[in-house]
Amino acid sequence: MIEVRGVVKRFGSLEVLHGVSLDVARGEIVSIVGASGAGKSTLLQIIGSLLDADAGDVIIDGVSLKSLRDDRLSDFRNKHVGFIFQSYHLLAEFTAVENVMMPMLIAGVGRGEARRRAEELLDMVAMSHRREHKPATLSGGEQQRVAIARALANAPSVVLADEPTGNLDSVTREEIHRLFFELRDRTGQTFVIVTHDESLANKSDRKIEMRDGEIIL
Repeated sequence: MIEVRGVVKRFGSLEVLHGVSLDVARGEIVSIVGASGAGKSTLLQIIGSLLDADAGDVIIDGVSLKSLRDDRLSDFRNKHVGFIFQSYHLLAEFTAVENVMMPMLIAGVGRGEARRRAEELLDMVAMSHRREHKPATLSGGEQQRVAIARALANAPSVVLADEPTGNLDSVTREEIHRLFFELRDRTGQTFVIVTHDESLANKSDRKIEMRDGEIIL
């Protein structure tokens, strides 16, 4: 599903990724661990096309990101890649269901169909009872569940998560961990998760360690 080939990334004179290569199978949950500054989040952002690589390529479901530019890349990202962040990035002025609808509306899905799909996803993450609530009235765990539903809105091939449980208490972290695996089993999505949470990393199908811009394990 994901092929990372010799990816190099520099910020000025500092090279933070040194020719990283990685394969992730369809339906696999892979965790990337390592100390702060190891290059984990940079790699994740390049896989998700939020950052351009200075060399190398990323291929998702047979499509080379290097071959896409501008509007085609944005369209591919919206339809094929879902993102979950440590900070939930929900839109404060919209309800939970409206937040989940947003990626579908951007992709051109009609409002009625987008709402139906959003309600299904909120039910899947046990948030249907809070669908008309705005983010300020939701707990951290509830906001992250909404963010996960939003990441799945366009049935992406790949879900990328950057410290998805970093702001949550231990009980809520475990609930979110279970939810990732339940969703993978139900929807077949591929998950790549950057985390400092050893519990989550050890439960993944595969744990990859990075150090100083390279994969060491």
